[in-house]
Amino acid sequence: MCSLARKAKAEKKNVAVIGLGRFGEAVALRLNELGHEVLCIDERFDIVQNLADDLPHVVQADSTDAEALRALGVNEVDYAVVAIGASLEGSVLSVLALQELGVKEIWAKASTRQHGLILQRLGVTKLVYPEADMGKALAEQLCGA
Repeated sequence: MCSLARKAKAEKKNVAVIGLGRFGEAVALRLNELGHEVLCIDERFDIVQNLADDLPHVVQADSTDAEALRALGVNEVDYAVVAIGASLEGSVLSVLALQELGVKEIWAKASTRQHGLILQRLGVTKLVYPEADMGKALAEQLCGA
């Protein structure tokens, strides 16, 4: 169980999930199932529309725009998850916008080693490499480690 999920048993969190591709959608749906207040943001209307029935707070917005995020109340969240992997620029600028708003706990998806280095130097709280992390977990399960 992840540290956020363990803490979730004690208290519910307000979390913003930015980027609703496969990874971001999975994170948002699970957080919602766990009873957290989840604000989901993506720039694509079709993605937002497709998830509107499954997630109570899903909006179309430019996550690189700090004022747009402030208007949505992102400055009040406990955690932000930047799940943007396809656009290095979008990922980095979203992290910067969250930092500008004073969000202290920023977890971010990195799609490459270089992407991760940039996010690390920006000071994200936790880096996630979904494919590599899942591959390692699967290998450990297969070998009983």
